[in-house]
Amino acid sequence: MLKAVILIGGPQKGTRFRPLSFEVPKPLFPVAGVPMIQHHIEACAQVPGMQEILLIGFYQPDEALTQFLEAAQQEFNLPVRYLQEFAPLGTGGGLYHFRDQILAGAPEAFFVLNADVCSDFPLSAMLEAHRRQRHPFLLLGTTANRTQSLNYGCIVENPQTHEVLHYVEKPSTFISDIINCGIYLFSPEALKPLRDVFQRNQQDGQLEESPGSWPGAGTIRLE
Repeated sequence: MLKAVILIGGPQKGTRFRPLSFEVPKPLFPVAGVPMIQHHIEACAQVPGMQEILLIGFYQPDEALTQFLEAAQQEFNLPVRYLQEFAPLGTGGGLYHFRDQILAGAPEAFFVLNADVCSDFPLSAMLEAHRRQRHPFLLLGTTANRTQSLNYGCIVENPQTHEVLHYVEKPSTFISDIINCGIYLFSPEALKPLRDVFQRNQQDGQLEESPGSWPGAGTIRLE
């Protein structure tokens, strides 16, 4: 059994898309003729064993979003639910806050996708890599040039084992030409250290933690 989580953010984002973002939630912006997150949902629905898709964000569940969710459930014949955050919790915060809903039914693993990424979504390949060599979580990376890499999360990996040795989000100097694609595959046990991270960040007044700082991460490269 598998699940997927799509992180859709909230209305305070999407500033580069104004004034369009005043009227339409960014996850519903049309890309190739359909709402952006429909590509994510379609990719997740094609993975054998997928049982549920959860959207996490802090948008108010307005008519457009509700209608989209109802249509997606019918089209892909899968439960597609929206879990609304009480405040912007960041990547790690949202996963930790809704951990009970994510882990309900004891999934083998769950995908996590940022809603604003465009990709071929090689989810089946990620699942195969995860089953071949288990890590608490796996992240998809690709190669960029030195200048481009400064705009993304940069991954330093062990070239033999593909384990993450170091991760820096949007570094000020060059770290690595391997960048984070914003697509992950988590084992249920990956949420355990997240509890400590989330509680520590709450004490420090922060709610988001970069996933690359969690121990035991592995990478799969999108060439």
